[in-house]
Amino acid sequence: MGTSVVASSYGGPEVLDAVSTDPRRPGPGQVRIAVRAAGINPIDVKLYGGAMGSDTSKLPLPLGMEVAGEATAVGDDAAGPAGPVSVGDEVIAYPVSGGYASDVVVPASSVLPKPTGMAWPEAAGLMLTGVTAVHALRAVGVGAGDTVLVHGVSGGVGLTVAQLAVDAGATVVGTASERHHETLRGFGVTPVSYGEGLVERVRAVAPSGVDAAIDTVGTDEAVDTSLALVADRDRVVSIAAFGRAGDVQLIGGGPGADPGTEIRSAARLELVRHVEAGALRVVVARTFPLAEAAEAHRLVAGGHAGGKVVLVP
Repeated sequence: MGTSVVASSYGGPEVLDAVSTDPRRPGPGQVRIAVRAAGINPIDVKLYGGAMGSDTSKLPLPLGMEVAGEATAVGDDAAGPAGPVSVGDEVIAYPVSGGYASDVVVPASSVLPKPTGMAWPEAAGLMLTGVTAVHALRAVGVGAGDTVLVHGVSGGVGLTVAQLAVDAGATVVGTASERHHETLRGFGVTPVSYGEGLVERVRAVAPSGVDAAIDTVGTDEAVDTSLALVADRDRVVSIAAFGRAGDVQLIGGGPGADPGTEIRSAARLELVRHVEAGALRVVVARTFPLAEAAEAHRLVAGGHAGGKVVLVP
């Protein structure tokens, strides 16, 4: 028997329950994975919190969109973006449904090779933030010589954006709490504290100007600062400020946003290659066992974890 964590109703983290499951055989085009780590993302919290609807027919609600683990069974024609998947392969799977589990059956189309030497928790936290970061950078066309302002740069998406931008030859200025500044400098980021006077602080560290801005937090401060500093409004994008649809580009799963389905799908192998090349790493703030999923979600909901939070079955 296996274990999975589901939301038994809509509400706060207290609705998360661990239930027994019977691992099933994969069908054609499917892969069963023994989960070594499952990434937690803010969207998971929103799903059972009711932000995306509260259809009781979907209960109990499976959670978890990205996992890393070992392929333990494969169905016929089980080929992923990098080719056929075999029993024993160390893999990352994204997108999946019900990843908070000891075992999960997923479409082979979601299965990618785990970068050699990458630890399980880091591998489980790579994909969702990674594809979002790639989409954001493409949306504003960040390249060599650009200066890009990243709001919430110490978070999962922000730190991935920063690393990919630096690797592309851009200069990154990022907003973050003071306690993260030293770590961020190690990634080549020029950190600034958010709050009153932000525009002036950014101008002081980027006297030649800011070419593009990527907002991962969704506050009016982030959007207004970006618009004050970036001359071309088409080079300002947000993954969270859905109330500012007329002011900036919006990407992701919110109302009026560009989902970027093809860009994000293609980005998965690109992210694996970046990790293999040593140009990208995932910062894991904390890991929790499946039984402590509710505590892990409280940390994620607080918005200041300082990296990825991961469940380890």
